[in-house]
Amino acid sequence: MSKIKMPVEKSHIMMFARSIGDANPKYYEEKDENVIAPPTFIQSSAQFDPDYFLRPKIGGDNWFGSGKEATGKKSSGSGGGGAAMGLHAEQHYEYHKPLKVGDVITAEVKPGKSWEKESKRAGKLKFSESVTEYKNQDGELIITATSVGVVTEKPVEN
Repeated sequence: MSKIKMPVEKSHIMMFARSIGDANPKYYEEKDENVIAPPTFIQSSAQFDPDYFLRPKIGGDNWFGSGKEATGKKSSGSGGGGAAMGLHAEQHYEYHKPLKVGDVITAEVKPGKSWEKESKRAGKLKFSESVTEYKNQDGELIITATSVGVVTEKPVEN
């Protein structure tokens, strides 16, 4: 994620709460602007990063469309990837201050720790962390998010 800015708007929080099935009326009341965002709301900041790898660029090479097959691309029919397989293993959030309507969040990603483990089924497992620090408009640290990814040496057979 490149350094981005995300305004925290009441409508963003309401739509996020609706998408996760959170019925707390605080998220839906039009008059109340003193709303604290739901715990994982900060992950939606990826939509404000034009370089976020999971955010397709409309009409671009990685635009998959919404049909059975990717727009302009035919499925190869092979069920797996190459020799190495990458997976999202964990996600941790540390909350330093509440994330509120009206905040303007800046995110900066830094590398974290890395380590290896052996697996009987997948061979060597290589783990790595990516640490994102989210700060508000006053430069105060609001949330630290740590994502852990793992790459396996070989695909796991059934």
